[in-house]
Formats: sequence, structure tokens, C-alpha cells
Amino acid sequence: MRTITIALASVLFLAGTALAQPKGGAKAGGDSGGGGKVKVYDFSGDTIEGDLIKPEGSTVDARDFAKHSSLIKIRKDFIPEIIKSAEDL
Repeated sequence: MRTITIALASVLFLAGTALAQPKGGAKAGGDSGGGGKVKVYDFSGDTIEGDLIKPEGSTVDARDFAKHSSLIKIRKDFIPEIIKSAEDL
């Protein structure tokens, strides 16, 4: 039953995508390609004027991070504590 359901869903999915494309590969507007209108935009008469805006003041360089000692402390009694807790079980 599961195989039939998967096969039916696959057929419906593929049929839906096949119907979405127009016949013969023509474009959706009825245009068969090759003779479409061409639009040309001419920007030669447009002049853009303006100033470059920069931030005022001096630049601030990032300072180096401070060197700190490690926050991880290695405990010398760790292994004996593990053995002691294993013995308590």
C-alpha cells in the first residue's frame, strides 16, 4: 500500500511540473523568441553632483588585548579523588 501511495504521489508531482511549461518551449507571452522589443536607456544627459562625506575626527586604532594568566587551574589531587569515589561505590 505504501509503495502505491509513493508511486501515485510521484506521478502527480511529475505531471504537475510537466503541465506548468507551455507547449513547444514557447515563452509565456505567446512570443516564440527572436523578435522581441528592445529597450535602450540613455543616461548621457544626467549629471550627478555631490560631495564625499567622511567622518570627522581622528581614527582610533584598536588596542592590544591585555595578557592574563590562565583561569584553568590544574588540580594535583584529581586522580586520587576519582579512585576514592570509585572505592565508595
